[in-house]
Amino acid sequence: MDFLTQPYFILFVIICIGFIIGNIKIAGVSLDISAIIFVAIFFGHHGLVIPPIIGQLGLILFIYTIGMQAGPGFFDSFRKQGRLLVVLTTIVIVSASLLAFFAWYWTGVEMPVAIGLLTGALTSTPGLAAAIDATHSPMISIGYGIAYPFGVIGVILFVRLYPKLIRANVKQAEEEFEQESFSGYPEIKTRIFRVENDAIINKSIADLRIRSMTNAVISRIQHMGEAMVPSPEAVLHKGDLVKAVGTEDALQKFGLLVGSESDEEIPLHKSYEVQSVLVTNKEVMNQPLGSFNLGTTYQATVTRVRRSGIDIAPSPSLRLQMGDKLMVACSHENMKQVFRLFGNNDKKLSDTDFFPIALGIVLGVLLGNLSLSFGSQNGFVFNPGLTGGVLAVGMILSRIGRTGPVIWSMSGAATQLLRQLGLMFFLVEVGTKAGANIEETFEAYGMNLFFIGGAITLIPMFLAVLVARFFKKMNFLSLMGTLTGAMTSTPGLAAVSPMTDTNAPAVAYATVYPVAMVLLIICVQILALFG
Repeated sequence: MDFLTQPYFILFVIICIGFIIGNIKIAGVSLDISAIIFVAIFFGHHGLVIPPIIGQLGLILFIYTIGMQAGPGFFDSFRKQGRLLVVLTTIVIVSASLLAFFAWYWTGVEMPVAIGLLTGALTSTPGLAAAIDATHSPMISIGYGIAYPFGVIGVILFVRLYPKLIRANVKQAEEEFEQESFSGYPEIKTRIFRVENDAIINKSIADLRIRSMTNAVISRIQHMGEAMVPSPEAVLHKGDLVKAVGTEDALQKFGLLVGSESDEEIPLHKSYEVQSVLVTNKEVMNQPLGSFNLGTTYQATVTRVRRSGIDIAPSPSLRLQMGDKLMVACSHENMKQVFRLFGNNDKKLSDTDFFPIALGIVLGVLLGNLSLSFGSQNGFVFNPGLTGGVLAVGMILSRIGRTGPVIWSMSGAATQLLRQLGLMFFLVEVGTKAGANIEETFEAYGMNLFFIGGAITLIPMFLAVLVARFFKKMNFLSLMGTLTGAMTSTPGLAAVSPMTDTNAPAVAYATVYPVAMVLLIICVQILALFG
């Protein structure tokens, strides 16, 4: 049996060799999973090709999981630093387009070839499709084929070597990103107060509306030496001790309302407990916390919510997500009912329902095939393409979380597995395709077009780095994600991702990718007017 004729055999051979080479470190630098593409180029150069469907399947899975991972943080990221990210993206796309224009104007390269070099240098399939539609010239594909290999390799080398050249402190960048991410979620604290304000004495918690007035939550009360359940009907007496949970600002307001702080402790009553409850029941997903009436129904109090490593102050309007951890205080008997309500089943987090994944991808593919026309019959036509459609749907669905009985969000383990699998398939197919044409294009067109394509790949990234470094300080990991997104380089993102355990590059990539795609299509349409 000739194993070399079996694509699936070649696929996993390339993956195996890629992982072996990727783990080799030279001067502290390793290629990690991105080494797969270099092995694939070598195999492709020797005539071994992987069917395009494998690459498309891998691309869909990788981009969809990127959208699912980055979606929840996308809008916060765009709100906090969207202007800078858009500026850097514009610098990359416009400078690359100007280089293509100058190549046509000064070197005599035909405009369709120059446009092909532009889309290949930025590894943009939507840009290629827009260019072919705008010019109807086969020379587009030739330019694309020449520039594409270095467009892939150049971005990978840049994002892998640049951190070493500037001696970037990845650990510090991770800490800065986490601090920035948590800045909207102040630290949750606990404090004991003594009831001293005459205006609140002998009034119930419900009558005082303490949560709405201070944003703090009462987790425990001690009256005459005995701990009590903080139900809405619980009455505060002079001298009672009250344990409150909230932000520093909320606790200060609570102290003004109730009384002074106390160093005493409130022991747990024998029928009272505080436990962490895991949200795994699909029925409560995306429901506001206040809709469950926990205080009235179970005499239970949620003192804090932990989500993705962040402690969030509970509020009636807070919508629950799969995997949230609720810190709940109530009696032993009622705690069983709370467990039943929210699920508290670790196993459900590891289960993967593939129906929402498949449906989400279907919606993404449909969106990617939509074309929007602007202007007259010969006006501007925008098509998000497969990548843009799947990425957009992934981000939107992860933000929504749930639609009726369908839970869009995925567990961390499932997301990581599908992302890694999709990425490997994509890199193998892209690499063998690039390797198959690398020698022929070099012999047919010489070195000039390769140099032009290389310049279009590298110079815009250098310009963006200079702007980010000297004019506006930016988190290093977000900068790397922005560069790969602006270059519309999925392999580049794959090279950045192993640098960090945070999702900073993925969030930046997902933030700027749609902007880069639209800008490039517009620039391609403009350049086509000169051809």
